[in-house]
Amino acid sequence: MNILFAETLKKIRIDKGISQRELAERMYVNRSTVARWESGNRLPDAVMISRLAHCLGIDIHTLLSAAAESDDAPNVILVDDKKLFLSGALPVLEEIMPDAAITGFTRPSEAIEYAKASRIALAFLDIEMGATNGLDLCRTLLSINPRTNVVYLTAHVEYSFDAWGTGASGFLLKPITPEAVRAQLKNLRYPFSGRGSNE
Repeated sequence: MNILFAETLKKIRIDKGISQRELAERMYVNRSTVARWESGNRLPDAVMISRLAHCLGIDIHTLLSAAAESDDAPNVILVDDKKLFLSGALPVLEEIMPDAAITGFTRPSEAIEYAKASRIALAFLDIEMGATNGLDLCRTLLSINPRTNVVYLTAHVEYSFDAWGTGASGFLLKPITPEAVRAQLKNLRYPFSGRGSNE
């Protein structure tokens, strides 16, 4: 459920003096669809959010930012083929994002299956992982959910130029530090809440 989006939409609609039925007619949807959006039972996709903003005469970012703030714990994944790195990096991420559901993977194929079943807010991806590299994994994850933030992890700075062409949000050199991760979180393409009360 997304109560923040629901409350934001309902408040804007009421402030504009528009009934659910009127908004539904403008949107070319059933009134029950608008009711589900306003109850938090359903979240419209990006196309419908854009149409909503147009019909309500507001800036789309007002609705997009509300939609990005989910009541559920955001899913964060860390993909690296080295178990030793995972065991050291996961506690760093958990410290910085206590409200996120953080999962580590050593196999890109497992991360892809997880992404198909769960909406990924942020993916930390190693670039060199045997047969599959992080650049290809990034493209796959973004094809599943274009709003996934991707931050590359590597010990090889020369990969940074290739990394920028894949739609990633950032780049971290190993080993990761809390300060470096915090800096990257400020520059995500699609910000989300997962950092507790001390964000």
